[in-house]
Amino acid sequence: MAKKPRNQRGAAPASPARAGAQAGTAQLTAPPTAEKATYPGQGLGLPEHGPGSVASMPRRILALFIDWLLSMLIAYWLTHSQFWTIAVFAVEVYVLTATTGFTVGKRLVGIRTIRTNGDLVGFRWALVRTAILLTAIPPLLTDRDLRGLHDRASDTVVIRV
Repeated sequence: MAKKPRNQRGAAPASPARAGAQAGTAQLTAPPTAEKATYPGQGLGLPEHGPGSVASMPRRILALFIDWLLSMLIAYWLTHSQFWTIAVFAVEVYVLTATTGFTVGKRLVGIRTIRTNGDLVGFRWALVRTAILLTAIPPLLTDRDLRGLHDRASDTVVIRV
């Protein structure tokens, strides 16, 4: 029977992991992770550039600005007051997103809203998306795919046309 090596105190040496921990040099290793996305939409299977890629934030903001201005004009034309702008905006965004994926502003800047499976948004998910969009803050909280909380809640993404 072979003798086990002993340290100066006569104890068997600790395992390498424990020895490192005792010396203060232990390193934790994270479990292997999936490949990280290098561009918005990669995790959704979208291209990096061109048609079908995730729309940039400046395009989305410009489309929102156009839609808001149009809503102001319609509200003022119908009621001679800008008080109804939010209602006109909500109806425009809801109906047009549900039926076509475009609003007037999105069409003008060349972007469109679709479900992540490629289908039209539909009335049910457009209602969810529009209700959250109207609260203003959630659309500003985006993930790495540039999807706001309203997009994640309705499983949608805004893409370039």
